[in-house]
Amino acid sequence: MKVGLFFGSFNPIHTGHMIIANYMANHTDLQQVWLVVSPHNPLKEKSDLINMYDRLEMARLATEDAMNIRVSDAELKLPQPSYTIDTLTYLHEKYPEHEFSLIMGSDNLLSLKKWKNYELILRDYHIHIYPRPGYDKHDFKDHPSISFTETPLMELSATFIRNAVKAKKNVQYFVPDKVLKFIEGKNLYK
Repeated sequence: MKVGLFFGSFNPIHTGHMIIANYMANHTDLQQVWLVVSPHNPLKEKSDLINMYDRLEMARLATEDAMNIRVSDAELKLPQPSYTIDTLTYLHEKYPEHEFSLIMGSDNLLSLKKWKNYELILRDYHIHIYPRPGYDKHDFKDHPSISFTETPLMELSATFIRNAVKAKKNVQYFVPDKVLKFIEGKNLYK
């Protein structure tokens, strides 16, 4: 099975993530998308992250009714910080029957050369790119391992949602209903 791995902190998971995952699972050659909850991206600050198990639970709640979208806790089981190449190796060994690809935003192309063993990723895996506001195709526009998709442009961010919750603003429709109830029930991002 062709599985797209959509890595993220999902802090919190929001409607934009779900639209991207749905597009990839239904409008590309991928048969399934796995949301891989990352404990901590080595290239980002950790200070704003809530508990990784709460982020995992929100991702599970958001995908309960999704047909081709699953949640993976693979990175929670691996040494931290988590590196994409290590997770890919782990998943390839655990699920040899699947053909894994990456899903990432065009903004990540700017930092791809900073990733651990990025050359191996480009050699051994396909990458599906979704557009991000203000980022074009850069150095990788003609790379054979990279496909640029027509995924709807999403300007919604988890930072916006966290700030809105902190300011006591309504975030209904920005996050799935079950996720909103979880955030409110645990008093997160206040």
